[in-house]
Amino acid sequence: MLRFLTAGESHGEMLMGIIEGMPAGLLIRVTDIDRDLARRQIGYGRGNRMKIEKDQVKIYAGVRWGRTLGSPIGLMIRNKDWENWRDKMSADPMFMNSAEPVTRPRPGHADLAGALKYGMNDIRNILERSSARETAMRVAVGSVAKRLLEEFGIEVMSHVLSIGGVFAKAPKMSLRELRKRAEASELRCSDLDAEKRMMRKIDEAKLAGDTLGGVFEVIVGGVPVGLGSHAHWDRKLDARLAGALMSVQAIKGVEVGAGFGVANRPGSQVHDEIFWSRKEGFYRKTNMAGGIEGGISNGEPIVLRAAMKPIPTLMKPLRSVDLASKKPFRASVERSDVCAVPAAGVVAEAAVAIDLAQALVEKFGGDSLDEMKRNFSQYDRHLKMRIGTEEIPEK
Repeated sequence: MLRFLTAGESHGEMLMGIIEGMPAGLLIRVTDIDRDLARRQIGYGRGNRMKIEKDQVKIYAGVRWGRTLGSPIGLMIRNKDWENWRDKMSADPMFMNSAEPVTRPRPGHADLAGALKYGMNDIRNILERSSARETAMRVAVGSVAKRLLEEFGIEVMSHVLSIGGVFAKAPKMSLRELRKRAEASELRCSDLDAEKRMMRKIDEAKLAGDTLGGVFEVIVGGVPVGLGSHAHWDRKLDARLAGALMSVQAIKGVEVGAGFGVANRPGSQVHDEIFWSRKEGFYRKTNMAGGIEGGISNGEPIVLRAAMKPIPTLMKPLRSVDLASKKPFRASVERSDVCAVPAAGVVAEAAVAIDLAQALVEKFGGDSLDEMKRNFSQYDRHLKMRIGTEEIPEK
């Protein structure tokens, strides 16, 4: 069983992560993880925090000479801003009165609901953990998961489809070319004309003290048939991936394949017809299902989209009510981004990669990478014989 856990606060000393169940023998490069961490920090419309933090991971356990040991992997990312928060965020009770309690909840955040749920009089105890700063470690964990997927020919990428009501045209090109164009863009958008219009929208929102959300798409290529299950609600791959995306801060909607578009079309325009050839085996000319049918991957690319709400911390604050005095006020302003949709796509890649790696380990599990590959190879050959693309050997 592959699972992970993160710990740490936005202005704490560090973020920590533990990955359990990763097979032994997987090559892990710190430079690969740091590259994904850097991708999370880029994007037109980001705030000042990105100028402070230059995230780098350190591996503390579970890896020797670059390869996993099969034991839990320990990761750490230091918060450089910790120097300014040592006393205010210290675990030592002697610093208890070093900071005034935060009692003014911000609309759109976990502030009020979290303070009421956990019985907190200081909202900072909630906002520090609910912050999207946590996603830095999730990206690090996801980068390790991507390495496992790569060993089986599975590639995860994302690109931005819309920001602030400006929509990109989805180009028809290979996954590799789409990724190349997205990574060359400040907004991780493959449509350069739309990118310029998105940037103008971001500039307008910044001047108005406002924020913008948008939609991004995650595409996974090379996924084999058979990940997930139709038999149990909690093992359906689409349900698991939707949950993974919804766990990312500020995500309010998820689509698989054609998504909400299927509600407005007749069945004849929704379901992917099945064809067969000796060379390709079973295949589909369309992918409205987004690569998943009945909770099981069907061999087509997995296509997911997620809607990110505008960041709720505004330079033009909204109205709220003080937790202690119950008096109305204008919500306090913490430093914030104007738009973080491109970064959310990188975080979503990580979330999807982690869940797919879990499904891969469940299907082809072994204590070592070599054992997983043997299991995968045997399954792949069996599939080819069933499909009819490989001759059945004589007994």
